[in-house]
Amino acid sequence: MKKVSILIPTYNEEENVQPLSEAIINEFKKELPKYDYEIIFIDNDSQDKTRDIIKKLCEKNKNIKAIFNAKNFGQFNSPFYGLQQTTGDCTILMCADFQDPVDMIPKFVREWENGYKIVIGIKNKSRENKLMYFLRSIYYKMIKKFSNVDQIEHFTGFGLYDKDFIEVLKNLDDSTPFLRGIVAELGFKRKEICYEQQKRKFGKTHNNLYSLYDAAMISFTSYTKVGLRVAVFFGVIVSIISFIIGIVYLILKLIYWDKFVAGVAPMLIGIFFLGALQIFFIGIVGEYIMAINNRVMHRPLVIEEKRINF
Repeated sequence: MKKVSILIPTYNEEENVQPLSEAIINEFKKELPKYDYEIIFIDNDSQDKTRDIIKKLCEKNKNIKAIFNAKNFGQFNSPFYGLQQTTGDCTILMCADFQDPVDMIPKFVREWENGYKIVIGIKNKSRENKLMYFLRSIYYKMIKKFSNVDQIEHFTGFGLYDKDFIEVLKNLDDSTPFLRGIVAELGFKRKEICYEQQKRKFGKTHNNLYSLYDAAMISFTSYTKVGLRVAVFFGVIVSIISFIIGIVYLILKLIYWDKFVAGVAPMLIGIFFLGALQIFFIGIVGEYIMAINNRVMHRPLVIEEKRINF
């Protein structure tokens, strides 16, 4: 009997973990009765009752397992580490808030049985804020255009991964992993299935402007060179323009010595403009350096506090 692992990262999901586990178990009983399963919750140091509820679920069902992290290690490290701890012939990664439809599990498994090592869900519609969906669409198109890897639009990590691909992840030894980019860069032949992303069933999203920016910059610094190249090209262009303006001012001053007044305003505007430009590109370079620094330090993805039912 083949075994399917379901990995669910959690952080303050006390209202969702029990109904989600019940929905997954019912889906296996109804649609996948010939498959064994395990449900692994990897909790990123929740501050509510999430861990207590997961412990009770583990007591009632030995197929439900748990990894409790010692602290919050971020939205990328925790699921990436969790994928490496699964024991199934394939692993399905899904969020804990019901935005990833449970009824996609049988569809993923069927395509996996057809020979695909990776089967992923692509959001072609979403019930989230329309403005956010629009901004995400712009981001995906921009990163896809600038990246040297053919990035996958509207892919959140929700999908099925064969154990052969899980072995690839284990051998990567990346302390700052970005799964979406890794699937696009190193993944096997994949099948993409479109779905409508649902609204969060219970609770509030933990994403904010900072976490979204952090996710965008990890992708940007890992898979694009455009930030550094733009800085070089823009610097050259501004230098040429500044040189031409300087020559023009010099000629005008020589011709109209008593009449031509350069004024302070153009100089102040130029100084502020170039200062802002320098700070911006120093920030971009800083993001690349920080990404390098995180990888050079080579810290562990997570530190476990406790395991249950392994």
